[in-house]
Amino acid sequence: MTQEFDYDLIIIGAGVGGHGAALHATSCGLKTAIVEAAEMGGTCVNRGCIPSKALLAASGKVRELRDTHHLKTLGIQLDNVAYDRQVIASHASNIVDKIRGDMTNSLKRLGIDLIKGWGQMAGQQKVMVKTDKGEEYFTAKDIILAPGSIPFVPPGIELDGKTVFTSDDALKLDWLPPWVAIIGSGYIGLEFSDIYTALGSEITMIEALDQLMPTFDSDIAKIAQRVLIQSRDIETKVGKLAMKVIPGSPVIIELADAKTKEVEEVLEVDACLVATGRIPYTKNLGLDYVGVETDRRGFIPVNDKMAVLSSGEPVPNLWAIGDATGKMMLAHTASAQGITVVENICGRHRDVDYLSIPAAAFTHPEISYVGMTETAAKDLGKDQGFEVGSVKTYFKGNSKAIAEGETDGIAKVIYRQDTGELLGVHIIGLHASDLIQEAANAMAQKQSVNQLSFNVHTHPTLSEVLDEAFKRATVS
Repeated sequence: MTQEFDYDLIIIGAGVGGHGAALHATSCGLKTAIVEAAEMGGTCVNRGCIPSKALLAASGKVRELRDTHHLKTLGIQLDNVAYDRQVIASHASNIVDKIRGDMTNSLKRLGIDLIKGWGQMAGQQKVMVKTDKGEEYFTAKDIILAPGSIPFVPPGIELDGKTVFTSDDALKLDWLPPWVAIIGSGYIGLEFSDIYTALGSEITMIEALDQLMPTFDSDIAKIAQRVLIQSRDIETKVGKLAMKVIPGSPVIIELADAKTKEVEEVLEVDACLVATGRIPYTKNLGLDYVGVETDRRGFIPVNDKMAVLSSGEPVPNLWAIGDATGKMMLAHTASAQGITVVENICGRHRDVDYLSIPAAAFTHPEISYVGMTETAAKDLGKDQGFEVGSVKTYFKGNSKAIAEGETDGIAKVIYRQDTGELLGVHIIGLHASDLIQEAANAMAQKQSVNQLSFNVHTHPTLSEVLDEAFKRATVS
């Protein structure tokens, strides 16, 4: 570290991405500080990945234990399965506290300074932090912006945090509404529909686009609708826009045709979860001090090295990671971006390979994917002059899935027919979130289906679903 700066690196935001960047920076010998105005761990730990997975784990057990038909096929009989809502909520809260504490302790153990307060740019290589004591200023050779995101609430929707709320409040599980409207059929909407139906709520799922689960591969979406929606106490409203949502008892929802915007129906429900995505939390970052403008949605422009851009050119020594960049709004993407920044700071050229970053929905059964959908792959093939192949294998033919009595699901492999290069893998089924990692690693290493077809998989395991798919996809 040169003597002219307080730190080698200051990171604004202590979410998963900022935390990961700080750990890697310290391992590379950089004197590092991390600035955070709220809780350690950001959205993922406090209001996202961690508490939602705790609720999904608990509610999933309730669903499993109440599935008497499935249990009887295994020779198990249970009666009067009950649960305690408050204990389930406390389970999620306790896990958050533990992980948040572990993250804080890891920073202290490595000598990383944690500065409490709102951080923002105050000039080139300079940060101002609003603390309880007032304004404090720090300098650093390099600065990473990692402010994260907040739920997006469309116009016309009024929140009260009790009867109309986002996932932030839903995770507290303060009560279990008998009838919940969920606006949005993406990952957040699907996961909460899983939680609520397992615990006994009825769901009305509202999607503005003309099909449910619009971002998923079509084959996966088709099965997901059958096993996650049609088989449960869920009604769907597709192509409908929630023009107005008024909190209260009941909650009033005016539904309009998404194209004409004409109100066609009024719903009265007990509660409404707004699961319409997230937007960057990039206000009041002092970006004007360094000549940076966000795009119209609020995202910070960056290049593949994660350097912040101003008029298309990198701003020296300023970087951004995580949800605020608008790339892939996932915690592990933020971590990858943070490590990429530190590597570039240290003079080791590195880009982020977004195509090999996997994603998952932790429903029952789970959904996961990496790479392109078949439609996107075919569009690319048309542009670049190659044919796309795809194969599907089914959990119903897998020995482990049969033994578990969990045979709903498929694995779909998408590849180039000329070279066998893996372009995308999509899975719905038992432990899909774990299975996708093999495909993600293969895509990162640019392996072909020919190479992958020779990998040996343990028998009997669910991983053989992918093994069979790679063997079917082999090209000559």
